[in-house]
Amino acid sequence: MAADKEIINNRQAYHEYHILDKYEAGAALVGTEVKSIMGGRIQLKDSYVQVKDGEVWLLNAHISHYSHGNKQNHEPLRTRKLLLHKKEIEKLERETTVKGLTLVVTAIYWKNGRIKFEIGVAKGKKLYDKRETEMKKTVEKETRQQLKERLR
Repeated sequence: MAADKEIINNRQAYHEYHILDKYEAGAALVGTEVKSIMGGRIQLKDSYVQVKDGEVWLLNAHISHYSHGNKQNHEPLRTRKLLLHKKEIEKLERETTVKGLTLVVTAIYWKNGRIKFEIGVAKGKKLYDKRETEMKKTVEKETRQQLKERLR
């Protein structure tokens, strides 16, 4: 399985933040969580990543109960540990404490039979930045439509 298969992309993160850098992290998940994520039943809307005591944690990510799970089904909003190398954790900790940046999950995907979380080091956008991004998207969309019309 050479190609990465994207499970979910956090478009909201790209709208709310300027993503400066990205890291790939594994996660300590239980079996029913893996099954739910495989079905795309995860919501990252209010989730964020935090470095605490030299470990990286994913907070507020809602993974729905697995439909065929029994009474040992997982807790939907539990805190999950993300797995990174020690040097990467130290760098993330510096960027959040010294520079005041935020850590968010930008995507979840399959890689070599394992679920990977893409963590983005982000800086919050101001309202005018969001408007500017929306304007750029609109202009690009309109130019594509005009080009399509000309080609006909």
